[in-house]
Amino acid sequence: MTAGFSPAAAEALASWLDHLRALDGRSENTLRAYQADVSGFLAFLSGHHGESLGLARLARLTQSDLRAFMAHERARGVSARTLAREVSAVKTFFRWLSEREGFDATPVLAARSPKFSRKLPRPLSEDAARAMIGTVGDTAREDWIAARDTAVVTLLYGSGLRISEALGLTGTMADLPETLRIRGKGGKERLVPVLPAARSAVAEYVRHCPYPVAEEPALPLFRGARGGALNPRLVQKVTEQARLALGLPATATPHAMRHSFATHLLAAGGDLRAIQELLGHASLSTTQAYTAVDAARLMEVYEKAHPRA
Repeated sequence: MTAGFSPAAAEALASWLDHLRALDGRSENTLRAYQADVSGFLAFLSGHHGESLGLARLARLTQSDLRAFMAHERARGVSARTLAREVSAVKTFFRWLSEREGFDATPVLAARSPKFSRKLPRPLSEDAARAMIGTVGDTAREDWIAARDTAVVTLLYGSGLRISEALGLTGTMADLPETLRIRGKGGKERLVPVLPAARSAVAEYVRHCPYPVAEEPALPLFRGARGGALNPRLVQKVTEQARLALGLPATATPHAMRHSFATHLLAAGGDLRAIQELLGHASLSTTQAYTAVDAARLMEVYEKAHPRA
């Protein structure tokens, strides 16, 4: 038995995670977070009701149960953002469980999640983004490491990649094509263009790299000093050093380079749908929030695109 809940509930949780891993392509980090969130909820229920809850009892949960859990989490200092994530995981699990076990999960699914203000990284100005790319390799001990760091940050800004996506490239990409096929969150694939500047930066890195990345197609393209996969924390570290040298705010992170990519495209007249595809967002509303689209810009897009505007 796990965390005070029944073997049947523990088995259901494990089966759900296997389902997400096999069919939905969720990352291991996401799966670990889901497991922790749902386990915490099930453990709370056991303590709240004073008994180990089996599947039949879980099928009879009410909104009051979920509200009690949310009150408990807020009382112990959990933020609204974290609690919203936990409730989302619980609802996703119960939606799957209800389909498998044949019960009505409406009481749980209809419960309102806590509201929170979405915090997004602020974009850099175009000049600051260029300065970041030009500075990020300055503290490197070796020329090839400087070329590597420059290439990674250029890809983040030039193609709107996440760090995990850039560092997930393998030696097959040593000679970057004009278009990359990226597998992002949830296994969602997208095509992103590669600017000549990004291709040139990667080619410069490959030329100087002491490891034969082009000859090892199955291994990571971007290597650490000892030849292993480049740790994303190192990218964060050199970006921090560059922002301090440039006098940029703490919001000038690697992820802000991706944010800047989208924001600058939008400011130049880029189409929201196209930017959504380039970022790999499942929902256009996510893209609107991510690029900090204001009402004036949305009205401008509407007036240009709508036939009756």
